[in-house]
Amino acid sequence: MAETTPRPRAEVADLDRSIYDFKKSEEGYERFADGLTPEIVEAISAKKDEPAWMLELRLRSLEIYHRTAMPSNWGPSIEGLDMDHISTYVAPKTEQAQSWDDVPEEVRDTFERLGIPQAERAYLAGVGAQYDSELVYHNMQESASKMGVVYSGIEEALHGEYADLIREKFMTLIPPTDHKFAALHGAVWSGGSFVYVPAGVTVEYPLQSYFRLNAKGAGQFEHTLIIVEPGADLHFIEGCSAPKYNVANLHAGAVELFVGKGARLRYSTIENWSKNMYNLNTKRARVEEDGVMEWVSGSFGSHVGYLYPTTQLVGDRSTCEYTGITFAGATQNLDTGTKVIMGGADTTASISAKSISKGGGISTFRSSVVVGPKAERAKANVSCSSLMLDDISRSDTIPAMDVRCASAQVGHEATIGRISDDTVLYLMSRGMTEEEARTAVVNGFANPISKELPMEYAVEMNNLIKLEMEGAIG
Repeated sequence: MAETTPRPRAEVADLDRSIYDFKKSEEGYERFADGLTPEIVEAISAKKDEPAWMLELRLRSLEIYHRTAMPSNWGPSIEGLDMDHISTYVAPKTEQAQSWDDVPEEVRDTFERLGIPQAERAYLAGVGAQYDSELVYHNMQESASKMGVVYSGIEEALHGEYADLIREKFMTLIPPTDHKFAALHGAVWSGGSFVYVPAGVTVEYPLQSYFRLNAKGAGQFEHTLIIVEPGADLHFIEGCSAPKYNVANLHAGAVELFVGKGARLRYSTIENWSKNMYNLNTKRARVEEDGVMEWVSGSFGSHVGYLYPTTQLVGDRSTCEYTGITFAGATQNLDTGTKVIMGGADTTASISAKSISKGGGISTFRSSVVVGPKAERAKANVSCSSLMLDDISRSDTIPAMDVRCASAQVGHEATIGRISDDTVLYLMSRGMTEEEARTAVVNGFANPISKELPMEYAVEMNNLIKLEMEGAIG
């Protein structure tokens, strides 16, 4: 038999982030001093002309932040994050616009390159675009407005007819005492969206917020507050990206979701943060009787990520569905998962998570299911699958079950594996190259997530996987 020369093993290429990594000048921007002081917090509040109660909340949050220790026994190390070298407020000098023509050309070009205006024209009911610390664009279709749907910047809503409702709900699901970075958020939050969907209203097309952090050595702290009244239905999409710098950037936003009786909310996220980003985001939902909360999550970026969307099923027969995928490449340590707290009777939770790691990337999935003593006949199922593409990557699954009701049914299953050589050889026998075969397997692995996304975002996710896989033949 003729001897064959073994093919050289190629290193897995890093993601070609050219569509996200472009940078814009900060010339003429307003930028507050690095660090975190009462004077900076007061300046942020004054700039936004906030009511007194909000400034009080900010200053109280700052006190909590300073007396709360950095997490040291949970998740990846964040030693590289130094708040003394992070600016908490950076913004272009422009007013929020309702037409892309009124957005400064340099900022508009950023969102054009990211495809946001095109997506809005194609299928979105409304878009909010945040650039660094401020919203630069916000608009909603007239058809949604006529149904009574409210979609605006949360700062704008603070000065309108929904100010009392915002005060009632703001940072109640994520109080400043929750953890150190919740307190940080409470002190310096800026930008974000407010959504109110009246009872019985179905919003036919999704709403979207896109967050772009352009500034170097800065943080982004947007706050999203969504209230879906009984019987209403909404799909909300969140996208985010940033160029890569050689210093740390921080994202510590907050998302609070209120789902009324018999209402449904789907919250989809595709995160493409750069690999110098510390993504310490907090998301939480409260679901009333017969309500449905659906999470669809794709995490592809950041150097270190802590992300665990939490659902409180307080009403009887309320439901949570979580579908997520994490892709950890070189230099990335992504600690993701979800938490469900089941308080009502006949509640159900379905958690399906997938992770991919390569190039020494570390992916950790954590799930926490808490079944309260009154959650009679509650049912929860957790399924997680991990795929490692080389010998130097790592994947861990850490489930936690706290069941305090004898009639509850809770299950968990986990699998960790690699791409089968037999599968690759079979696909190559059908005409694929080895790289194409491995990419096809990874796309198939991720398919349950991509099929839950709108088409443009499914295509984006598949492209991200393809770019990550370029050169991966070993």
